Amino acid sequence: MRTIFRSFLVALLFATPSLLLPLPNAQAEDAAAFGKQVSEQGIKHSFLVTGSMTAIIGEDSTIAWQVPGRSRDGFVLPNGNVLVSHGNEAKEYTREGEVVFQYTLSTENKELGTVVRLPDGNTMVVERGAKPRLLELAGDGTIVAEIPLQPDSDNAHMQTRMARKLDNGNYIVPHLLGFAVKEYAPDGKVVRVIKTDLEELGGRPEENWPFTAITLESGNLLVNLTHGNKTVEFNQAGEVVWRVDNSHVDGRFADPCGGQRLANGNTVICSYGQRKPTMAKVFEITRDKEVVWEYINPKLSGIHEIHVLTTNGESTGWPPLK
Repeated sequence: MRTIFRSFLVALLFATPSLLLPLPNAQAEDAAAFGKQVSEQGIKHSFLVTGSMTAIIGEDSTIAWQVPGRSRDGFVLPNGNVLVSHGNEAKEYTREGEVVFQYTLSTENKELGTVVRLPDGNTMVVERGAKPRLLELAGDGTIVAEIPLQPDSDNAHMQTRMARKLDNGNYIVPHLLGFAVKEYAPDGKVVRVIKTDLEELGGRPEENWPFTAITLESGNLLVNLTHGNKTVEFNQAGEVVWRVDNSHVDGRFADPCGGQRLANGNTVICSYGQRKPTMAKVFEITRDKEVVWEYINPKLSGIHEIHVLTTNGESTGWPPLK
């Protein structure tokens, strides 16, 4: 079944031209030179990026699909549609650009961040502002679950980042200025706190603000610490079991935001704040902290989140992270 799904997804992504949003000729020519993938191991990825642009980049580094506007979070769904959070709206697009699902931020809040399609078909979003909350939405946009959040700041933009739902029905939510990733029960009670201002990580002066928290099959938590320029894996007790920083990767970290743990154990990291034209906007490292793949694009100002879709023609599977 897994092989059949992988074959289907690869065919859906690349073998069906009608599913790709057509680009004007001039734009297509520009896209052909839009960034490059570098890997001594011959790794080629296709991936969705959100941030300063919202696009799927193919294994040949050309733009396979794109919609206008900045975005914060996003995934390519098993049906081939693309779910993104941008402009304070959550939208699901077909490959022709038609919007088939939409939710708009409530008037009492200021920003919409997370957007995730859950296994039961609901869509999870997070609102930041005067009433910070995590919502589950039915297919028609109706709110079917509301979880009040407990950020450590009234600064709406800095309250939370990418939240995810756990297999146990709870939710994992990074709180930047609280230096904490909190696990919430459905009633809003905080049942676990993973602290990111540990002394062994440099304490609060390092500004280890948690951005993306990914629950791994082991139950460990992989967290990108954006201002702290680190990626850290915590066990369930909140102890550091693996970390990588600029001392290991020759300065590639620059405000790491999104990321993904691949099935082979490698970690893909978005270097959102990277402005040097010769340095990677996204890079992949092994467990031994060897950089094995990079995406370099001097025209792109920042990648907020990433969903790696294929590697050398093979699907990475679904879901990509939790």
